Amino acid sequence: MSGAWLPPEEYVETIARATSYACLYFTDTRGRPVQLKAAYSTETWQWPGGNMDPGETPWECAVRECLEETGIVFRGERKLLAVQFIGRSAHDWPTNHIGFVFDGGTLTDEEIAGIVLDPAEHTAFRVRTVGEWREVMTPCNFARLGAVDEARRAGVVAYLEG
Repeated sequence: MSGAWLPPEEYVETIARATSYACLYFTDTRGRPVQLKAAYSTETWQWPGGNMDPGETPWECAVRECLEETGIVFRGERKLLAVQFIGRSAHDWPTNHIGFVFDGGTLTDEEIAGIVLDPAEHTAFRVRTVGEWREVMTPCNFARLGAVDEARRAGVVAYLEG
């Protein structure tokens, strides 16, 4: 490279691009993860969340998506549990994908019973132990669940690839 500075619109053409998502990880009062069944798949269980809109921060996305997908108005603290990087070669997508998993805290039985799903996005929600989730999740998605659950218990932030 010649060392000359490129205008920003030219420079961004030379670097990696990524889409991004954000979500909230909830458990019940017994520490069991709460997940939603995706409408687009018979095997995908996930947390309330989704892709970020233009101009939106990861936190804003997680809170917005949670409200849209469950009816829960989340007012808890901004606590990051994990960052996930998925390289474009690891999935059928034209860019890298970066995710932010925030701690949604603990839901009471009443709050769980009050979840209202958007049927266009999710068909069910369940509360299971981490071990029980292993039986119904893909290995990749279960690895993410296990790492996020462990990060929450240990009070650290997990970094995940894949």
